[in-house]
Amino acid sequence: MVIDTNVLVSAIRSSQGSSFTLLQKVGTGAFGIALSVSLVLEYEEATKRIDGALRPDFAVIDDIIDYLCLVGARASRTHYLWRPHLKDPKDDHVLELAVSSGAAFIVTYNKRDFAGAERFGIPLLGPYEYLQRLERIHG
Repeated sequence: MVIDTNVLVSAIRSSQGSSFTLLQKVGTGAFGIALSVSLVLEYEEATKRIDGALRPDFAVIDDIIDYLCLVGARASRTHYLWRPHLKDPKDDHVLELAVSSGAAFIVTYNKRDFAGAERFGIPLLGPYEYLQRLERIHG
């Protein structure tokens, strides 16, 4: 699975939602995550941009990202020949990662941004939907 940046940002902003629950399950063996250099850099930039009282310490963000890198699988190949494919070209690298890693899903809050992913056989699920699917499979 590929976790879109908006899901990670949501998990860091609040411990109350499905994004946080999903993040807690990373590395437990319930599912695997795919990562690329560009996605990790985007994770770091977006999470360190969180403003206000919800902004966590940068050291905490670094620890979370380091853990994701430790347990995640790096994509070995990315093919850029078909860019741009999505409405927002900034999201193409997430779709490319999902395709190149053989990911079963992209977990995102912005399904509209990934219109066209179905051509690659990659379903889009929100964090809550993904957790429901896990519950049905694993009980």
